[in-house]
Amino acid sequence: MAKKRSSGKSSRGPTWKGALKLSLIQVPIQVFPATSSDSDVSFHQLHRKCHTRIQLKKWCPHCNVEVTADDIVKGYESSRGRMVVVEDEEIAKVRPESTKTVDISDVVSTDTIDPVYIERSYFLAPDGTNAASSFGVMRDALSDRAAIGRLALHGREYLVAVLRRGNAMLMHTLRTAGEVRDVSAVPNLDLARAKTKPDEVRLAKQVLDNYTSGRELSDFTDNYQQALKQMLAAKDEEPVAEEEASGKPAKVVNLMDALRQSLDRAKTKPAARGKRAAAKVVRHKPKRRAS
Repeated sequence: MAKKRSSGKSSRGPTWKGALKLSLIQVPIQVFPATSSDSDVSFHQLHRKCHTRIQLKKWCPHCNVEVTADDIVKGYESSRGRMVVVEDEEIAKVRPESTKTVDISDVVSTDTIDPVYIERSYFLAPDGTNAASSFGVMRDALSDRAAIGRLALHGREYLVAVLRRGNAMLMHTLRTAGEVRDVSAVPNLDLARAKTKPDEVRLAKQVLDNYTSGRELSDFTDNYQQALKQMLAAKDEEPVAEEEASGKPAKVVNLMDALRQSLDRAKTKPAARGKRAAAKVVRHKPKRRAS
């Protein structure tokens, strides 16, 4: 029996809105991230002494000065080891203009989409009631095929693949051929050509069969993140001295320290009172005697 999934809706809005274009057909779409890192623990860098967040400054080691954004220019190290300086205006001339339109150029089998090419994934939904019909037609027409297209957004051009995913469509941004290593370039793979023994393969399959569970990927969690959250929750419940909570180093960290400091203060109080009394006596002026 299939496990019941949560039907809760995300409150986050779309990343952007655009259109899915196939020839003369344009389908208005909304794009939502299919993945999230919000549940991961994120740390800040703090000064160990006072627990204040560290500021990272941009520094020129040659001039030995801190630099501002206006002092910084982009540089590209060429194959000859030369640093080619490029201004923002020069990059802007070759940067593609954002169109927010997925222009479909090819349709391929979903088997063609090698997972190693997938960079990020997004869910597509119709942008409004008027787009619902055309969105549904495009989704159903895809069936077990993937539409390959290009998208210009935020100054970049993306190669994308659009597939059917239930009532929605799934869009992958893809790496291009130059970004994926050829498997033949992996060292020691030639050793894997050794001939295997059928009996050993048969036994290995039986071992794998014993681990077959039918679980879904959504059932698995990040054990490290879970352990981090439990550790942080426990530390968050620990008592914190008043001075430490205000961001200053705590002077009293446990009962023994508190008792010792209280004893030191108690020892000094009588002496302090005696000094104050002596000071008052010294300040008294003696009365003049009658002549």
